[in-house]
Amino acid sequence: MDSIIDITFDVRKDTPEGKDPDSASPTLRRYHKLLWSKVLPSGQKLELNEKLYAKVGETDYWFSGDSIVHSFSRWPKYQHIITQIDPMFIEDFRSLGYTIGGDIIFPANVPKGKMSINQKRGMLVKICDRFDLTLECIRKYYQGEESPLFTCLMDYKPFFDAFVDFKGYVDFFFLQDLVNDDYSEILYWYPFTGEFYSNPLPKTPEEYIKYVNTVRDFVNNRNARIDVWAHDNL
Repeated sequence: MDSIIDITFDVRKDTPEGKDPDSASPTLRRYHKLLWSKVLPSGQKLELNEKLYAKVGETDYWFSGDSIVHSFSRWPKYQHIITQIDPMFIEDFRSLGYTIGGDIIFPANVPKGKMSINQKRGMLVKICDRFDLTLECIRKYYQGEESPLFTCLMDYKPFFDAFVDFKGYVDFFFLQDLVNDDYSEILYWYPFTGEFYSNPLPKTPEEYIKYVNTVRDFVNNRNARIDVWAHDNL
C-alpha cells in the first residue's frame, strides 16, 4: 500500500504564488501533523492540531515549519559563488530541499522582545541558517554548553525537555544521518572547527558543490527514514 507521505512531493506545488511553503503549503502542514503527532521521549504524546498547535507539558505551543536545506542561491552577498554554478544543479537541489526530508518544525511562540528559533538562526551570521550548525547548538544545549543559540533555546526549555536528551531529539525528527554512531558529534555538511565564526558558508564553487552533494545525501537518507516510519505507523 502506498504511504500517505509522498517523500518526492515538492511542497511548492500547492503553495500559492509568492507565499512561503512553510506557512502556506497545505500538504507540508498535513505532513508535519502526521509525522510529529507521536509519543515524545518523555512519554507524553505530541498532539498537533490542523494549525500545528499543541501542548507540551503545561506549555501551549504553536509550531511552524522551517526549511533545513538552503541553497543560498538568492542571497545577494553570495552571488559571486552562485553565478559560477550550473543553474540546473541548483534547481535540482532546491527541489529536493522542498520535500518533507528538507523540513522540520520548531516552536514559533516568540517571547516578548526576542526572536523565535527560526528567526534567530537565520539572523545570526555565525549560523547563516545552516541546520548542521543549528543541530550543534542543540547538542550543546543538552550538554549545558554555550553556543550562539543557547539563550534562544533556553526560551523553549519545556519543548526541549520533552525529548529528555539529544538522542531523543535526533531520533524523534529522523536526524540520525547528521550525527555519529554515539550521538556525540555532528557530521557537518561543511567543515567546522568547533568555533563559531562569521559567514560559515562554502568559499569556492568547488566547496559549494561538495556542500550541496553532502546535504543531498542527508535529505535522501532522511526521506528514506520518514518513508519507512510512515509505512509502518500511518
